[in-house]
Amino acid sequence: MKAIKLLFNTSNSCAPLLARLTLGLVMFPHGAQKALGWFGGYGFSGTMNFFEQQMHIPAPLAFLAIAAEFAGSLGLIFGCLSRIAAFGIATNMVVAIITVHSANGFFMNWYGTQKGEGFEYHLLAIGLALIVIIHGAGKASIDALIAKRLDAKK
Repeated sequence: MKAIKLLFNTSNSCAPLLARLTLGLVMFPHGAQKALGWFGGYGFSGTMNFFEQQMHIPAPLAFLAIAAEFAGSLGLIFGCLSRIAAFGIATNMVVAIITVHSANGFFMNWYGTQKGEGFEYHLLAIGLALIVIIHGAGKASIDALIAKRLDAKK
């Protein structure tokens, strides 16, 4: 029970609220591309095929990457299981840096002059995720409501 309380416990601050909403809203289109084919994405089947065939990522890990971006972004937007959602997104960002973006340097490819995107965006996402992992979902979250109910059961 103590672990469950720690999972849902959150500060009543606006800072984690802003971090989780920003991260969730920015990640949602990326997750929706992969899971649903929205915003010009390839959808679940196409993304799974790309991860498995082109990047040689095992199917269970490819599925987790899609779930982390899509379900994780929704979890952050609603403040539900926010620490788990933030951890999943942060893990995706670390893997993206290591496997793809570190070869392109730090900066994003604003002017189309480099081979691909750098990893500065990923570091920002990791920073926002760490705020949520450390401080919880913040105000206006399902996690805060669950934490209140768990405290009332003492």
